[in-house]
Amino acid sequence: MKLFQRLSMAIAIAGSLATSGQVYAELTQIKAGKLIDVVQGKVVSAPVVVIEDGIIVSVTANGKIDNTARLIDLSDHTLIPGLMDMHVHLTSDANKHGYKRLASSLPDVTITGVNNAQVTLMAGFTTVRNVGAPGYADVALKRAIEQGSIPGPRMFVSGPSIGVTGGHCDNNLLPPSYNVKSGGVADGPWAIREKIRQHIKYGADVIKFCATGGVLSKGTKVGAQQYSQEEMNALVAEANLRGLVTAAHAHGNDGIKAAIKAGVNSIEHASFLDEEAIQLALEMGTYFSMDIYTTEYILSEGEKAGILQESLDKERVVGQRQRDSFSAAVKAGVKMVFGSDAGVYPHGTNGAQFSRMVRFGMTPMQAIQASTINAATLLRQESNIGSIDVGKSADIIAVKGDPMENISLLEAIPFVMKQGIVYKHD
Repeated sequence: MKLFQRLSMAIAIAGSLATSGQVYAELTQIKAGKLIDVVQGKVVSAPVVVIEDGIIVSVTANGKIDNTARLIDLSDHTLIPGLMDMHVHLTSDANKHGYKRLASSLPDVTITGVNNAQVTLMAGFTTVRNVGAPGYADVALKRAIEQGSIPGPRMFVSGPSIGVTGGHCDNNLLPPSYNVKSGGVADGPWAIREKIRQHIKYGADVIKFCATGGVLSKGTKVGAQQYSQEEMNALVAEANLRGLVTAAHAHGNDGIKAAIKAGVNSIEHASFLDEEAIQLALEMGTYFSMDIYTTEYILSEGEKAGILQESLDKERVVGQRQRDSFSAAVKAGVKMVFGSDAGVYPHGTNGAQFSRMVRFGMTPMQAIQASTINAATLLRQESNIGSIDVGKSADIIAVKGDPMENISLLEAIPFVMKQGIVYKHD
């Protein structure tokens, strides 16, 4: 489908959802077969959830049905809190990597984000943290969703990722004559502080920075530390002054440890972990967001999508090592959140990572908690979202069957509700 057609469809759906949202403001009941209580880590049988004005007002087991209220009967389904992905790039097209991305303008990537936001919501992800977008395109997308102009998940956004000159968060594809650098480049403690202030001015509510090199950047060593300890200390301190959550792209041990010591809230990727890094994370309460599915897409489809040969070579080194690190971190009890890096691979297929999280060490309950209450706690939003509890936003999905027995059910979500509005009911 052409991009214009996708945009037209998104606008049409947004209009219809705005109308249906008025209907769903009434008292609504959901009757289901089971409910995943992610706070207590247990399964509740025969729940009845009552929603009013987009807020959950009661949750009971074997509850009575009010015949005067609207009823959604999901008796053969399991209710789960709306899923949350803590590492996405909604403005990125998975079919455009490397030099192909140079052809995309800021309006192009913003419109791409409209389509990806809709697809992500329909996949059951009602909240995302967008960690890197050019020109504050993610801020515009977030505002359009909040205003009801387009359908999409609740967004927490970083604007352009912050990083050193020539680092993973810079644009290294063009020769010096173009004098091009990414919008988040800042060198030295005071330049970094100024960049954070600029990001906040233009609407960012998360700060993402690159502590090490990366797989998909040209000319960077994937494990090499980029920001100094002094620079990371200043970055996190400035973000803390303004009450913003911080996320550090970090593959290598030195960069991971430096970011944790600086007080970062989450480490993204965390590929080359040693025991000291794991212990530091435990001591500091740092979250790990590890995209352990992306390696499959990069190595199977990456070349066709334009991923550079040097990046394919780096991924062959990183992929299995990251999965081993994931297993070690889970076993040690490090706090974990769900982070897919969707945008590297196609949006809407975020849920494919759940089965890998279970394969490499998590229980199904732990994987679901990582994508719900853990993510909400990382964002400091646990009083509003992250579980199906009284007083929280009615962000609810449902699957036919029991994900405790088959986690792959989360790869195809038939029912999606966000803030009391049903966006999908197959």
